[in-house]
Amino acid sequence: MLRLSRTVWTQLAILAAVTVIAGGVMAFGFVKVPALLGVGRYTVTVELPAAAGLYPTSVVTYRGTEIGRVSSVDVTRDGVRAVLKLHSDTPVPADVSASVHSRSAVGEQFLELTPNPGAAQDVALRDGAVIEVAKAQVPADIADLLDDTNTAVQAIPPDTLRTVVDEAAKAVAGLGPELSRIVDGSTALAIEAGKTADPLTRLIDESPALLNSQVRSSDSIGSWARNMAAITGQLRAQDTAFADLLQQGGPALQQGTALFDRVAPALPVLLANLVSLGDIAVTYRADLEQLLVLYPQGTAVMSAIALADSKVDQDYRGIYLDFNLNLNLPPPCNTGFLPVHQQRAPSDVDAPERPAGELYCRIPQDSQWNVRGVRNIPCETNPAKRAPTVELCESDEEYVPLNEGMNWKGDPNATLSGQGVPQYAPGTDPRAPVADPRAPVAAVPYDPATGDYLGPDGKRYTQGDLANPGAKTWQSMLVPGA
Repeated sequence: MLRLSRTVWTQLAILAAVTVIAGGVMAFGFVKVPALLGVGRYTVTVELPAAAGLYPTSVVTYRGTEIGRVSSVDVTRDGVRAVLKLHSDTPVPADVSASVHSRSAVGEQFLELTPNPGAAQDVALRDGAVIEVAKAQVPADIADLLDDTNTAVQAIPPDTLRTVVDEAAKAVAGLGPELSRIVDGSTALAIEAGKTADPLTRLIDESPALLNSQVRSSDSIGSWARNMAAITGQLRAQDTAFADLLQQGGPALQQGTALFDRVAPALPVLLANLVSLGDIAVTYRADLEQLLVLYPQGTAVMSAIALADSKVDQDYRGIYLDFNLNLNLPPPCNTGFLPVHQQRAPSDVDAPERPAGELYCRIPQDSQWNVRGVRNIPCETNPAKRAPTVELCESDEEYVPLNEGMNWKGDPNATLSGQGVPQYAPGTDPRAPVADPRAPVAAVPYDPATGDYLGPDGKRYTQGDLANPGAKTWQSMLVPGA
């Protein structure tokens, strides 16, 4: 009996393992036995008007990616039926169109599946689905194309055709390296595009929305093009002036740069002040608009009445000068201003700081005097309220006249109503009011010879018991006169 050695058994085992592995690779890697058995595949039928060169084992692509093969092409009563075997791991929308294309000029047709506009991505093709002939396209018959081309070439005179060929040869003569670079660049571009197939596909799918928006705005685009044409036409008409502007623009720009360099230290302060000014302009926008509306009308009216006695109309007499001075009628408003003994003499030439508070005519708002005074200005943020200051406008307090009348009462610097002069913003008066039941005493200089003195309202008064002949003792000076 033949006994095999251990070495031979080992070699046979290795040979058997290699045979099994090679058979598995051949079966699953090349022959693809699971695919032959229908594992991971599903069948779709496409109805075509003609075969158009499509043959079994032709490639089926979706968005440029191979997803299956054509298993059979059969002739039917109305056309051709192609049966496709597609990979199950690549979902394809159910609403697709099928088109037959050629990979090269010599043929090698393949079938391209393209989703229709608005196709639902969540509804995929299923096993046994049918793509109707209305959604299928085939290329033109190459035989008809060649016949038409031959007819067109025969219609061209041979001399003319020879001239076209010769001129074309001259046009591309010596351009071999450049044409090679164009071909190489196009190939590289196609390869890179193949690597980014998904973004390109998404771009193609999303581009209709942009293109449709351009179509809808075609009138606006046309208007913009016409306006641009008008502008460029003006530039062409003013070519000399525009060229001169470009020549002079450089030196002018340098001068402007030098100017900005000189004003650079003060420019931030100026801009900051302009910001504050802008805030004020925004707040008083309504007033500025009204001023811009009324100013031209007022100017026109003043221009019309400035020409006196123009004889244009019997009732029109223009404006005349009137020398009726009406002195002290109405009298000036002194309520709310510093008393006379605190006012500066007109002969002073120094410039002291103005009082921190507000000095204005503080009589009642419904008074017939100084009707256009600052106390009656409507608040910008609250037109229903009238107040003399912004702080009072923005507070909850209402305007209160000084002493509720026209005249002073008591001490000019501490009035009976508790209001101070000048008037400070609410909550900012540095002088705390002092509640004193006694009436404050005002002290003013007087003439002991005549008893004359100047009151807080600026008027001169005479009190006889202040003169020496009328007051014998200091006790009599404390007693009111009869």
